[in-house]
Amino acid sequence: MGLPSSDTHIRLLGRGRELAALERALATARAGSSAVLVLRGEAGIGKTALLDHAADRAVGFRTVDISGIESEMALPFASLHQLCTPLLGRLPELPGPQRDALSVAFGLREGEAPDRFLVGLAVLSLLAGAAEAQPLACLVDDAQWLDEGSLQVLAFVARRLMAEPMALIFALREPADDRELAGLPELIVEGLSEPEARALLASAVRVPLDPLVRDRIIAEAHGNPMALLHLPRAAAELAGGFWLPGRRPLGSRIENAFHQEFRSLPPDSRRLLLTAAAEPTGDACLLWRAAALQEIPADAAAPAEAAGLVEFGTRVRFHHPLVRSAIYKRACAPDRRAAHGALAEATDPGLDPDRRAWHRALAATRPDEGTAVGLERSAGRARSRGGAAAAASFLWRAAQLTPDPSRRATRALAAAQVHIDAGAADQARSMLAAAEAGPLDDLQRARLERLRARLVFSQVRGGDAPRLLLDAAHRLAPVDATLARDTLLEAAGAAIFAGRLTEGPGLREVAEAARAGPSPPTPPRMVDILLDSMVSRVIDGYSAAVSPLRHALHVVRQEQRSGVTDVDRRWLWLAFRVIPEPLAPELWDDDAWHELATGAVGIAREAGALAVLPMALTYQAGSHVHAGEFDTAAALIDEATAISEAAGGAPMMYTSLMLAAWRAQESEALDLIETTVKEVRTRGEGRSLDLAEYATALLYNGLGRYDAAFAAATRACEYEDLGFFGWALAELIEAAVRSGHPKAAAEALDKLTERTRASGTEWALGVQACSRALLSDGQAADALYGEAIDHLGHCRIAVQLGRARLLYGEWLRRRNRRQESRAQLRSAYEAFSRFGADGFTERARKELLATGETARKRTIGNDAALTSQESQITRLARDGHTNQEIAAQLFISPRTVEWHLGNVFTKLGVSSRRQLRSAHAR
Repeated sequence: MGLPSSDTHIRLLGRGRELAALERALATARAGSSAVLVLRGEAGIGKTALLDHAADRAVGFRTVDISGIESEMALPFASLHQLCTPLLGRLPELPGPQRDALSVAFGLREGEAPDRFLVGLAVLSLLAGAAEAQPLACLVDDAQWLDEGSLQVLAFVARRLMAEPMALIFALREPADDRELAGLPELIVEGLSEPEARALLASAVRVPLDPLVRDRIIAEAHGNPMALLHLPRAAAELAGGFWLPGRRPLGSRIENAFHQEFRSLPPDSRRLLLTAAAEPTGDACLLWRAAALQEIPADAAAPAEAAGLVEFGTRVRFHHPLVRSAIYKRACAPDRRAAHGALAEATDPGLDPDRRAWHRALAATRPDEGTAVGLERSAGRARSRGGAAAAASFLWRAAQLTPDPSRRATRALAAAQVHIDAGAADQARSMLAAAEAGPLDDLQRARLERLRARLVFSQVRGGDAPRLLLDAAHRLAPVDATLARDTLLEAAGAAIFAGRLTEGPGLREVAEAARAGPSPPTPPRMVDILLDSMVSRVIDGYSAAVSPLRHALHVVRQEQRSGVTDVDRRWLWLAFRVIPEPLAPELWDDDAWHELATGAVGIAREAGALAVLPMALTYQAGSHVHAGEFDTAAALIDEATAISEAAGGAPMMYTSLMLAAWRAQESEALDLIETTVKEVRTRGEGRSLDLAEYATALLYNGLGRYDAAFAAATRACEYEDLGFFGWALAELIEAAVRSGHPKAAAEALDKLTERTRASGTEWALGVQACSRALLSDGQAADALYGEAIDHLGHCRIAVQLGRARLLYGEWLRRRNRRQESRAQLRSAYEAFSRFGADGFTERARKELLATGETARKRTIGNDAALTSQESQITRLARDGHTNQEIAAQLFISPRTVEWHLGNVFTKLGVSSRRQLRSAHAR
C-alpha cells in the first residue's frame, strides 16, 4: 500500500460512505465476528488511501498487509507468503497436514505438491489463530495483481470466515477479471462530486487557475482524486492556462503524471527507482546490493524521497502502486533489463533461486539455454509447491528463451500440459500453437494432438472430446503404445460423459478402437485392466463382461488398500470416475461401491487432494442414498458443495438429483432437475441428461403418478448409459405395469434379467425378483416378492428393500390378505419415514389406511431447526470429533465450529456434546 500522508484528510474528502463501511468492518471484527469487504474502483480513485485509513483506525488490532505487484504474478504463493510471514511463528500450532501443506507451498520444506485448498485451510487456521490473541486486520491492495495461488487462497479464506475477530479487506482495480472474489461483500468506490472535486483541486494547486482550465480539469478527472491531486503537478504551463488534457485513459494519464515527476530526478535516482520498481519484495538490502552492482551511489535516494515518490528504510515503499507501475512500464527495455540483471546477480541462488531465475529471464536479450534450464528447474520447484500456474509461467518463458527449435517445442508442450492442469485454457492454446510452429517428430505431434483433446475435455466433458481423444490415441499408437492406451481410457471416460449427446464416436467406437489398438504391457497396469474391462463390457455384452469387470473392481480395491503412488494417483482418480460410478453399480455390487467411494474420500482427505474431494464425497453420498441414509448423504453433498463453492467451481449434481427424487419434495426436485438439464445440455453431458430422466421417473413413481413416470423412464432407457441403466429399467417396469403398458414392461424385464442374472449379487437378484413379481400373479408373484425381500435384506440397498415390501403389501391388500399386507406396509412405511422418502412414505400410509390401520403423516424432527452446516457439525460432534477435526473437515476455523455448536445447543435445548446423541435421535 501507499505511504501515510499528511494530507490524508484532504484525499478522503467526500468519502463518508466508504469510511463508514470500513468502520463497520473494523467494529464487527473488534466485537468478535468476521468481516470481509472488497473495494472496487478505477486506478487512482482512492482505494489505497482508504486502506491506509483502515490501518490507521485499526487501534488494538494486529495489522498485516500486502500489495499485489504485476511482475510478481509468476511466482507461486509469493504474495501470500509475504502476508503470512509475520504470523509464521504460529506454524507449529497447525494440524500436521495443514502445517506440511503450507510449509511446502512457502518453500520451507520439500514434499509432495499440496492441494491449494489444503493450503487455504492452513492459512485460515493461521489467521484465525492469530486473531484469537488479538483482532486481526488483513489489508490487500491491488488484488488484481496477486499471483493466482495467493488470490485463490485468500478468496477461499474470505468465504470461510464467520466467527473470527478479523477484518479482511481487498482493494481491486476495475475493470478486472475477478472471478475469485466475485460474490463477496463489495463497495464500489466512485468519483467525487463536482463540489468535492473543486475543493480537492484547490488544495492541490496553489496558483491561480484560469476558470476554463479549472473546469476542464474537473471534467476530465471525473472525480478521480489521484488525477485531481497529481495531474496538475505535471503541467508547468498550467498556471498560464495553456494546458491541454490528453486523450489517453485516466489511469494512464495519472501514471504519466508520476512518470514526469520521476523524469525530473537525477539519472542515478531514476536508475535506483527503476531497480526498486523491478524488485517486488521491498527488500532494502537486496536493492542496495543491486544498486552497488550498477555503481549507483547511496545519495541517489535523497532526491526520490524528497519528491515524495518513495520511502527507503528497512523496506522500500512507494507512495502509491501507480508510482511503481509508472516507473517500470515506461522504462525503456535496455534499462529494465539492466535492473533485472543486477537484481539477478544480487539475489542469493541458494535462498531464492526462483526469483533469481525470473530476474535472469527478464534480463535476457536473446534466447539462452542456461537461462531456460534455470526456468525449467524453477517450474519443477513451483509444481512441487502446488503452484501449477507459476510452473506454467516459468515453462512458457523457458520455451521463449530456448535457442534450439526442437527443444523449444518440447518445452512448449510441457508448458501447455501444465497450463491445462492449471485451468488456463487460453495460455494452453498459445503454447500449443508455439509448439506446432517448431519442428515436431511423430511423438511430439501425437502428444500435441492429445493435449488439444484433453484441453477440450477439461472444458466440456462431452461434445467433441471423445473424437479428439480417439484421434490422438490413433496418432500415438505407433510411437507410444502406453500413452495411446492411457488416451483410449480418457476417450472412454469422455464417451461415457457424452452419452447420447456425443458429437462423434460413441463408447462402442472407442471400445472397438481400443480392442484393435496396442496390446497392454506385461504385467498390465491398472489403466490397462480398466480399459480392457470397459472394452469387454461394450463389445462382448453384459454377461461376458462380468468377469473382467469384477477383476477391474478387485484391482482398484487392492490399489486403494495398499496405498497409491504418485504415478498411479491420477489414474486412480479417473478410476473413481469410471469404476464406482458407473461400473460398481453396473455390476450391482453395493459392497464394492461402498468400499471404493469411502476409500476415495479417505485418500482425498489424507492426501489433502481437495480438488477431487467433492467428486469422492458425491460418490460416497450416492452409496448412502441407496442405503436409506439420506441425512448422511445430504451432509456429504453439503460438504462437497461447500468445497466446490469455496473453490469457485460448480457443485456436482448427480447424487443431489437422486436424493431429491427419493425425498419427493416435488417442486424443489423438479427445479433441480430442470436446472441440471439446462447445464448438462450446454456442456454436452448426455449421461447426466439421462440421469435426470431416471430421477424424474423415480420421483413420479414415488408420488404414484405412473403415466409421468413411464414417459420419463422410457426416455431414460433410450440410451444404455453405464451404471444406472438397470435402475432405469426397474423404474420403467413398475411405471409400465401401473400405467397399462404390459408389453413395454415385459421388454424391459428381459433386458433387466440379462444383467441381474449375470451379476448374481443380492442387490441384482432382489431387484429382478421384485420386477418379475410385478408381471406375475398368484403363487408365483407371492414367491417372487418373498424372494426379493430375502435377497435385498442381505445387502446395503435398503431403499429397494422398502420398495419390495411396499409393492408386496400393495399386492397383498388387493387380494384381501389384509393382515399380511399390514405387516409389509407397516415395515415399508416405517423404513421410508425413517429415510425421509416422503413420496413412498405417503404411498405406504395410504395403503395402510386402506387396510383399516391408521398411520400419521411424517413429521419433521428436531433437525429441521438446524441449518445445513449446523446439521453437519452436529453429526460430527455427536460422532466424537473435536472442534479442530470438524473445522478441518468442513474447511472452517475451530472458533466457527464453537460458534455453531453454541447455536445448536440452544436450538436443541442441550448444554453439552454428550447430550447431542439423545437430542439428535428424538
